[in-house]
Amino acid sequence: MTETTFAIGGDLTVNRLAYGAMRITGPGVWGPPADRDEALRVLRRAVELGVDLIDTADSYGPYVSEELIHEALHPYDGVKIATKAGLVRTGPNEWHPVGRPKYLRQEVMMSLRRLGLERIDLFQLHRIDPEVPLADQLGELRDLREEGKIRHIGLSEVSVEEIERAREIVPIVTVQNLYNLTNRQSEDVLDYCEREGIGFIPWFPLAVGELAKPGSSLDHIAKELNATPSQVALAWLLRRSPVMLPIPGTGSVAHLEENMGAANIDLTDEQFAALSEPS
Repeated sequence: MTETTFAIGGDLTVNRLAYGAMRITGPGVWGPPADRDEALRVLRRAVELGVDLIDTADSYGPYVSEELIHEALHPYDGVKIATKAGLVRTGPNEWHPVGRPKYLRQEVMMSLRRLGLERIDLFQLHRIDPEVPLADQLGELRDLREEGKIRHIGLSEVSVEEIERAREIVPIVTVQNLYNLTNRQSEDVLDYCEREGIGFIPWFPLAVGELAKPGSSLDHIAKELNATPSQVALAWLLRRSPVMLPIPGTGSVAHLEENMGAANIDLTDEQFAALSEPS
C-alpha cells in the first residue's frame, strides 16, 4: 500500500497529493483569473477533498495566487502553505531570476502579509540566481528562518551538486523540479532526495502527451482501472517514490476532482512496471 503522507523536514506531515496554485491566475500566469469565483471554489474544494499542502509563489500573478489563497482559506485550519521567491515578472510568461538578499527578504515579508501568516511553513528559492553567491541567497533565508519567519527551506530546479552545496549552508527539506511520466530528466535528483529523506515536488506532473494515445500502455491501464490517463500518471508518481509530493494544478473544480481521484488508484506491480518502461 502506498504511503499517503510525508513528513516534510521530519515535522510537517502532509497528504502527499497536494495542489499547485499557479493556474488560478490569468493567461501566462499574469493577472487575475478569468473566473475569480471558480478560483476560490477550487481552493476550498481542494481542502474539502483532503489537500493540506498548497504550493504557490509570489510570482504567480504576480501576487494574485497568494491573495486568492488568503481570501479562500485564511486562517487555514491545518492547511500548510508553501510559497517561493526568486523569480521576477516583466510580463506574461516572462520569468527572471533575482536572488539579492534584500529582495528575498522583502518578498518573504510581503508573502507573510499577503497570506496573513506569522511564519511560512515552507519557503522555496524559486531559482538560484547565477549573479549572486549562493551563500548570500540561502544565508538570507537562513536568517529569516532563525527569526521565525520561515519554518523550512526548499529549492527549485536544481541539480544534485547544487543541493549538496546548499545543504552546507542551510538544511534543505524539499526540491521542486520538472518531473512527470514523460520527462524524467531529474531522475538522479529524485533518487538523491529519496536517499536523503528530502521531499520531491514534481512540477508539471500531468504531462502524458503521446503516452496517452489509443492503444498505448497508459491508455490500456487507464481503461483497466476505469480511470483517466491523468489520474494514472499521478498514481504512478505517488507509487514511484515515498518522498514524491505531486502538485497538480487547475482552475476548474471538475478537473480538480478528477485529479484528486488519483489518490484512490492502486497500481499493480505489473502496471507500474509497464508505465515505467522508457518511452
